[in-house]
Parts: sequence; C-alpha cells; structure tokens
Amino acid sequence: MVFPYVEMRYYKPPVQDRLYNMIDRAGNKNHRRHAILTLKNLYSILPINININGLCTCCGETPVTDSTNLVTAGSCGGMPPPSCHNMKKMRKFTKLLLALAVVLAGSVAILGGCSLRQFGQTPQNIAELELLPYFKNGVFVSPVPTPYYPDKIEGGRGGIFRHVALNPNRPRGRLPMERLNKNSFAEKPDTFAIYWLGHASLLIEIAGKRILVDPVFGNAAPVPFVARRFSPPPLKRRDLPHIDYVLISHDHYDHLEYATIRHLRSRNTTFIVPHGVGDHLVKWGVPKEKIRMVGWGDEYTQGGLTILVENGVHFSGRTFSTRNASLWASFVIQGQDKRLFVSGDTGYSEHFKEIGDRHGPFDVVFIEIDAWNPGWPKTHPFPHETLQAYHDLQAKALVPVHWAVFDLALHPWSKSISMIAELADKDGNVNLITPLQGQRLVPGVTETTRWWEELNF
Repeated sequence: MVFPYVEMRYYKPPVQDRLYNMIDRAGNKNHRRHAILTLKNLYSILPINININGLCTCCGETPVTDSTNLVTAGSCGGMPPPSCHNMKKMRKFTKLLLALAVVLAGSVAILGGCSLRQFGQTPQNIAELELLPYFKNGVFVSPVPTPYYPDKIEGGRGGIFRHVALNPNRPRGRLPMERLNKNSFAEKPDTFAIYWLGHASLLIEIAGKRILVDPVFGNAAPVPFVARRFSPPPLKRRDLPHIDYVLISHDHYDHLEYATIRHLRSRNTTFIVPHGVGDHLVKWGVPKEKIRMVGWGDEYTQGGLTILVENGVHFSGRTFSTRNASLWASFVIQGQDKRLFVSGDTGYSEHFKEIGDRHGPFDVVFIEIDAWNPGWPKTHPFPHETLQAYHDLQAKALVPVHWAVFDLALHPWSKSISMIAELADKDGNVNLITPLQGQRLVPGVTETTRWWEELNF
C-alpha cells in the first residue's frame, strides 16, 4: 500500500566524500569538471515524495527504480519538493519567525507608546501665558538669545544623533560614589544637609523639609539606548525618602524624568515647576492640586521655607516641535538662616549679578559646569563664566552640578571640573566643594576631595 507523501530515504555512498575531495584538489579544469559531472550523476538518485496515486509530487510522473531498487524521479530531474520532515521544520521555522515578528512589533509598539507618553503635552492655558512679558508669539523668550553656530562647534559633530553611540569621552570605568538606600535617611529631615545625586539632581534637607531638585535616575532620553548614564545612580528611585517639594528647572530629559514623576505622583509631595512644565505632570497623572506652576519673579512660602523663582538664559522642549513651549527657571531657596541658589541650565549673563544683588549673599550655590561649546556659547556657561557667576552671586561656597553622569558635551567627561578646579586655585577666593555622588554634605563640616584626580582611568 502506498501512503501519501512517503519519504524514501537515500544514504550517501562513501564515493561522494571522495568526489568532494576530488573537486577540492583537482589539479586541472578537466579533472574538476569530471568530478563535478560524476557528483551530479550521483545526485540523480534522490529522495522524492510520492502522492496517494503513486506519482511524483514534483512532476506528476510515475517514478521508476534503478538496479539498486532506489526510487528515482521522473522528468523533474531529481529535484523534488521538501520532504514531510523538512516541511515540518520549515513550518516550525516560519512559526518562529512570526513569533519573533510579533514580539518585535509588540516591543516597538510598547516602546513607542512609552516614548510618546514621555513627550508630555503643550500648555493648556495659553490665554494666561500671553499676559506674561516673556511669552511672545506662542513661545517663551530667553532674556538673552541662545544662538547655534554649526561652523564653530569644537570636539566633533553636534546634533542629537551623537547621543546614540557610546562616546569616547565617557569614563573608562565606574565613578566612585556613596551608595544610599531607604535606611540612609532619618524619618525627620536634618536642619541642613545636601546630597548630590549626580548631574543636576539634588536632595536638599533644609528647615526640616526635603527638597528634590531635577530628579533623574535613568537615561536622559525617552528611549533606553540614547544618552545613557555613565553609572547607575547612588540612590534607587524606590528608596527615596519622603519628599516635601520637587523643583523642576525645565523640561529637558536630563532634568525632568517621566518615570520619577510617575513614582512620586501619589505621594504627599508638592511640585513647584515653571509654566508649561506642570502640563506635562498633569498628563502623567499628578493631581493638579499638587502642582504650583510659577514664573520668573514668583514666590512660594510655606512653613518657614521660601522658594523664589528667577530667570535664566536657556530654552526648553521635549520634541522638535515644542521648543520653548514651556518655561525654564532658576531657584532661590531660603530656610531659617540658610540661603541657596540653584542655577538650572543657563548660559552666563548679567542675570547672575542681578540675582546676587537682590537675594545674595548665598551660603551655597549650585551652578552647572558642563556641556559648553563655542557652537552654542549661551546655552551653558564656560568654566571661567561659572566662576564669574559665583562671584556675581556673592556666594560662600560653590557645588558644581550638571556633570559626571551624561555625555552631553564634546569634551572629556572630567575636563570641565578639572578646569574649574584649576581656575579656582588661581582665583584664590573660591570655596569649591566637590562631593562624591551620594555623599552626605554639610558645608563647612564635611570634607571633600578632588576625587576625579585619583582615578586610574
């Protein structure tokens, strides 16, 4: 009885291996051609599939047998379709490809959805914003223009695509830091203590309150493989202690993180953010009653703590189409006998002296020091401008921020802090404080080192 699609197995004779060797070692074209023809004749005896009528499933003709009783094909030339066994393997392979395609499509959809959510939303109260003197033609306007000169860029090419690949300016090893967890913090905040969490992220204890500034614990982009951190943060997001206030300077990804806002949204925390940034927070599930949207010159006072909002020279936007749709700001923090200043992202201008004249002197100032470049001279301060801002603010101590986490510039990761330290030494009148990430800092009490100089990479 003949069964449908019966596979007739054919076993290779030893001569086949010898023919392969002959082809490989053929001394001239004639020997090689002879070996190839012999191999082709050998393969005229092939396994085929026979249908229920006993015909070759490839050519439809009646198969015949040779002297060795092996089944050979008809006019199909010995090239039958895949056997049942091979067809099963092909079906499995096809299913595997489809499964991988589904997983890939799902991953892209999820990643795309997460990315879209991280974009936030544009301001919903345009009519109110139009009353502000620094809001014109639907966007916020910097007090000093922030030009971009592609022909003056130093250190490589500008643009966002440089953040995709790992840059050679990154440190070659993990940077030292003091690890923190939920047990690192007392239930009641200290009178005055500072934790630099890396880049522009700060946790400040002042006047019995905890203030979290620009908290970012992941990468500085809406997708995981762009603008990656040098090292994990010293504190995990889930180990954050109770936070009374969150200050956001502006909505760039290295200052405003979707995952952190979502983590804090259900806590008893007040978010003090510039105009337009609060709309992102609402989109991400933060109740409106927990958000205080503020503008330049505004003041927030509660329980012995005062937060004053000042201007800066910068820009905003989480997409190409939302540039300057939200405001950026710097902050003056006053609590009991301490006065602090947080610069946010800003280029250097006269606004530092104006802030110093209005609110100085300051016990500690946190000024950004990295990502400067002649191609964008007013977006971030150059090292010498950082020290000038320190003097303009009438500060007693400088804690450099906005460095050691992301490669946002076109120079080595430690170049800015090295230049700042060298200039401070030459100045002779700068109290430079450089804590480790995660180190508990009490200015005037805690000793810090120039730890980047001690690294062997």
